[in-house]
Amino acid sequence: MAREALLQQGDGPNREDERMLRPQSMADMVGQREVAKRLQIVVDAAMKRDEPLGHILFDGPPGLGKTTFATCIPKDLGVNFQLTSGPAIQAPKDLVPYLTNADERSVLFIDEIHRIPKAVEEYLYTAMEDFRIDIVLGEGTNARTINLQIKPFTLIGATTRSGMLSAPLRDRFVLREHLDFYSDDELAEIVRRNSKKLGVTIDDDAALEISKRSRSTPRVANNRLRWVRDFATSRADGHVTLELARAAMEMQAIDDLGLDKQDRNYLSTLVRVFAGGPAGIEAIAHTMNAATDTLADEVEPFLLRTELVVRTPRGRVVTPKAMGHLKAYGKERKLFD
Repeated sequence: MAREALLQQGDGPNREDERMLRPQSMADMVGQREVAKRLQIVVDAAMKRDEPLGHILFDGPPGLGKTTFATCIPKDLGVNFQLTSGPAIQAPKDLVPYLTNADERSVLFIDEIHRIPKAVEEYLYTAMEDFRIDIVLGEGTNARTINLQIKPFTLIGATTRSGMLSAPLRDRFVLREHLDFYSDDELAEIVRRNSKKLGVTIDDDAALEISKRSRSTPRVANNRLRWVRDFATSRADGHVTLELARAAMEMQAIDDLGLDKQDRNYLSTLVRVFAGGPAGIEAIAHTMNAATDTLADEVEPFLLRTELVVRTPRGRVVTPKAMGHLKAYGKERKLFD
């Protein structure tokens, strides 16, 4: 029995979308305006020609809006939408139900598409280009292959590591868009809009303060906003002022650069134990009693992007900017003499 599409034209914002604080159309999105303009052109063209939208690949760091774009596009097109993820598709047979149940011009979204196996990638080639799949019935000498035509559809892929996709698969995406980090003003606007959805009033300077401590990432800003809302509800009348936002951030040990306790622990360990570096990631991890993958995947990317740490052939080294920040933050905590 065919499965019901996840989203259909005319569906209003459901509770899950409100909880996730995601926009319902590209017109409601803040930031990534150049990407949105290009997508709006191809969406309008596809609607005017009554054709399926070309396949789209989004890449970029987590939390910047890849999934949001993927859910807004079918709503703007007025078509049905199916969603799955790379880890959930381990063999071609796992992909077949999504392809055979796809309506004409509908959208299939595969999150973390770089994690699908090679065999599934190759299975997608004919589905994306010729809208055809090969189904094998039986085994051994009695096996036979059926060529099944599927309805023209749009595949949207999202990945944080586009380099892990094979070149033939990447080339089959008509449009490839890289999402960049957001400015403080853009994040402040997101905070103001989402505060209304959460039913909390917030001052403009408090929204800007939250945005400055959100690592230029909307997902982080939303998480910070939820915490500040809870703090304001518990400690005050629910209205978020600048002083209250700062107090909430201080309780979570989030400083004005967006660094948390683990980030500063990484930097201070590199300074105290290794004299600022160079030091290998494994040596730092063992000293901090932390997993190497945690430091490499969660801590270091932001420190590298904000120029607080640099990687050299000999290891990690703190920058003068990091030293100045640690001294300013840790003066009262006696991290330095």
